[in-house]
Amino acid sequence: MTAADLRAMLVAGRVTHAPGVYDPASAALAVRAGHRAVHLSGPAISATMLGAPDLGFAPATQIADRAAILIPALGGVPLLADADVGYDSPDHAVWTALAYQRAGISGLCLDDGEDAGRTAERIAVLAERVPGVALIARARGDGLDDTFERCRAYAAAGADAVLPVAVREADLGRLRAALPGVPMVACRSETETGGGRLTGAELAGLGVCLVLHPLAAVLAALRAASLAYRAIAEEGDAERVDRMPPAALATLTDRPSREICREINKIDT
Repeated sequence: MTAADLRAMLVAGRVTHAPGVYDPASAALAVRAGHRAVHLSGPAISATMLGAPDLGFAPATQIADRAAILIPALGGVPLLADADVGYDSPDHAVWTALAYQRAGISGLCLDDGEDAGRTAERIAVLAERVPGVALIARARGDGLDDTFERCRAYAAAGADAVLPVAVREADLGRLRAALPGVPMVACRSETETGGGRLTGAELAGLGVCLVLHPLAAVLAALRAASLAYRAIAEEGDAERVDRMPPAALATLTDRPSREICREINKIDT
């Protein structure tokens, strides 16, 4: 799928859930589960490739490289990737967005900074010069009113959708009233669990079209790995840990070995 397919989801009038993926196996599992879009986040890259907490500076080149090896396992499902680093100026933003596009990324989740005006300028340049990538603009304001004004500016600059940061789902109605017709994206943080969350129909009614789940799969995988390692250390095997059968692992991507070898050679060169 292309940016056009992702843009169609943003105006479809229903919610699409985009789980986080971080390697070909997780990408294949997400597709098999029926997901229509997936998300490659900076925190997932930091945890699984750098072994570090998310500090907001996962290199753009590393995200593009990882995206390139995920795309074949996605079978056409669009990949949305975080865009935190490499967007300091409009020219840098264009260069990095083109690198993402070459890697097969369909959409950028563009972070903003302290200067909302500069962010709006970057969005306008990206919308004009890299139309092959959909733009979702994060808005981190100083309070709700500032966040809403940033969302307004980014939508006017050409963002395909806005993602208000640190705004409760219960407050999305205010943003909907302030920006009628502007598609919204929500991010369900793993630190915010429990009741009070809106249903898919309720979110769609507020203009939310996409919900990101950046770390759910990473945390689940690390938890399972932790249990397996502990069992091996304590008992000499992992028999008591629920695991995927080896035969299922072998069929995850179901691609010929020659195709996989060609992709590895591309990465090496």
